[in-house]
Amino acid sequence: MDWSAQAEAAIARYRGGEGRDLDQRQLTQLGNAAWAAGLCLLMDGRRDEAAEWLRRAAGRYRESWEGAPSDSWGRPIAAMKALLLAGDDAAPAAEWALAAGAAEAESPIGTYAATLASLVLGRDVEARMLAETLVERADFPRDVADALLMIAGLDRVEYDFAVECVLESFEKREEFLEDVRVADTVLVLQKLAAARDLAVELPPSELLP
Repeated sequence: MDWSAQAEAAIARYRGGEGRDLDQRQLTQLGNAAWAAGLCLLMDGRRDEAAEWLRRAAGRYRESWEGAPSDSWGRPIAAMKALLLAGDDAAPAAEWALAAGAAEAESPIGTYAATLASLVLGRDVEARMLAETLVERADFPRDVADALLMIAGLDRVEYDFAVECVLESFEKREEFLEDVRVADTVLVLQKLAAARDLAVELPPSELLP
């Protein structure tokens, strides 16, 4: 994979879309392009540049919330993930998700947003309670729910198994946002786990830096 060329293509898409009056859908598209650029730069080993684009993605996702359809929880989720991968404080995005009502959402994606937000804010008891509801759902990836639950419960052994299952699921996946073949959820889980001294060594993968 030519990560440098893919990053430049994503940056070009972003540059081509900015500078206009943008609606929430177009702002999300800009966020996606910036996210793609950040991930590609991260995979290319250009961490400082990656962080810059990931921060830009988080900002665009936050802007896109105004006027977004109800249950658009993918936006605060993406903002939290981008800030975590940039090495920044994701607390503002987490507070946004919870203030918007993610914890009360009926959809699994809303509960996922609330679980991530609770983990970002160090509210592990709340995160565990939310993750337990995700584990019980047939419309949410069980391996991701298990990994979140194990992080909240500080169970390194079970987390190790769960996060490897998440990585395996990414390796079987054919479709990726912006066609960027990166196991971003694994990277985010490892960030959250590292904050609790739970991060594990993963098997080599073309989907990881």
